[in-house]
Amino acid sequence: MSLITVYDTTLRDGMQGIEVSYTLNDKLQIAHKLDEFGVDYIEGGFPLSNDKEAAFFERVRRERFDRARIVAFGSTRRPGRRAANDAHITALLEAETETVTVVGKTWKAHVTEVLGTTPEENLEMIHDSLSHLKAEGREVVFDLEHFFDGYKDDPAYALHVLETATDAGADVLVLCDTNGGTLPDEASAIISALPQERLSKLGVHFHNDSGTADANSLAGIRCGAVHIQGTVNGWGERCGNANLCVLVPNICLKTDFEVSMADRLRHLTSLSRFVAEKANMIPEKRQPYVGEAAFSHKAGQHADVIQKAAHLIEHIDRVLVGNERRVILSELAGKSTIVRKLARYGAFDKNSKTVAELIDILKEKERLGYEYEAAEASFDIVIRKCLGRYRPLFELGNYHLESYKTGDVPSKTVGRIFLSCAGKQIMGAGVGIGPVETLDRALRDALTPFADFLQRISLIDYRVRVLNPEAASASKVRVFITSSDHEHTWDTVGVSENVIEASWEAMVDSIEYYYNNYVVEDAKPGTEIRPGA
Repeated sequence: MSLITVYDTTLRDGMQGIEVSYTLNDKLQIAHKLDEFGVDYIEGGFPLSNDKEAAFFERVRRERFDRARIVAFGSTRRPGRRAANDAHITALLEAETETVTVVGKTWKAHVTEVLGTTPEENLEMIHDSLSHLKAEGREVVFDLEHFFDGYKDDPAYALHVLETATDAGADVLVLCDTNGGTLPDEASAIISALPQERLSKLGVHFHNDSGTADANSLAGIRCGAVHIQGTVNGWGERCGNANLCVLVPNICLKTDFEVSMADRLRHLTSLSRFVAEKANMIPEKRQPYVGEAAFSHKAGQHADVIQKAAHLIEHIDRVLVGNERRVILSELAGKSTIVRKLARYGAFDKNSKTVAELIDILKEKERLGYEYEAAEASFDIVIRKCLGRYRPLFELGNYHLESYKTGDVPSKTVGRIFLSCAGKQIMGAGVGIGPVETLDRALRDALTPFADFLQRISLIDYRVRVLNPEAASASKVRVFITSSDHEHTWDTVGVSENVIEASWEAMVDSIEYYYNNYVVEDAKPGTEIRPGA
């Protein structure tokens, strides 16, 4: 079996994706997480692009990595220069990484129209740049930009680029589908047609503009490539890159090839979510292997199969990639789904009175607009109330909010809230821009002295959906809130014609869910549970 080298470009190509940005400390923490996972190469960025990238290479020199090699990325020298005095090449050397990646042109149209030089000079630029870096003792990865488009346009010239880079000493030749327009059959045909026996090792780098980056990468290794490039979560320029969260498990679990991180595969889901958290992005729920939906089951029939033989409905064991199974509550749910949800509270069967009662509650709630498919924490509260296992943290007296705006000054909202907690009447106050933010601040102000766990909880997503738009401004709305304590994440829902009231419901469920599950439930037997514990 061939060993496939995994090259991560999350910190360079991944950062070119829309809405993706990292601080310097974020990049360093992600690099260490990638190293712990076992990737072979971590592309740190282009040291000449800005001060933050340069600072990364200064800092990373003082860091220790157990498995991965840090890579500096740059381009071939400019036309009319020599590599020895070119700023791009100098920046790569000054980064002091053992491995460097150099990108060069393969498509003649880019050579003449973008570089503004001749095909012959482009070949000289490639040879001069790579041979100079090799002479300086660097391992050199050569990324052939627009290789597949260049090959389709002029196969002889594309091959000449490959041969020139091989002659210059490149350790790996990475065939890049920079436009992302190549399909798997095209990629297979082109790679298979190359005279691989007289070239340096081949790698592949696919973009996802046609939705085939992962399939193309797998096709590439089946046709002789021994090096794949991609990003965590598939982020990158335009539609993104090949997704290492898909490629790595596919290679490990579904092919005869090997990767060095096979023994760390169970950490894949946590890696995916760690990188998303650093980018301040909500993880993609429908992502294969690591997404929340990857092992989620909604239909009652599917839930029944899960109870009897999970391997008949799931293509792998979720534990292999560190993910969790979810049986989702919805109008499609059957008794098997409810029984599974009740399992943590005791032994119930399909004919249980509790099961029938919960199905009736679920149907009535969904008739009113509640949706527990994406708010299982709220349904946990429903279950606890049905079983008499609910421990309320507080009771609402009343809240009062007042929004105001003066001239061009940004609007403000002030609020007060009155609660009963731990046998006491308490008040909280808050000031914010919007009413939901203000209500959250007032609630925390009142409760935190009695429930210090609130300091661990933060709201990480807030979504509003209009349920009956024909009612215009009097429409009923459904509010979803996602909360996290940076270890657990949970979702709650509220429904009302008043968006503040709907938000309040979801907010209260979020706090009560955490209190009941991680404060009351986690307490040692015999411990007196009281607010603030």
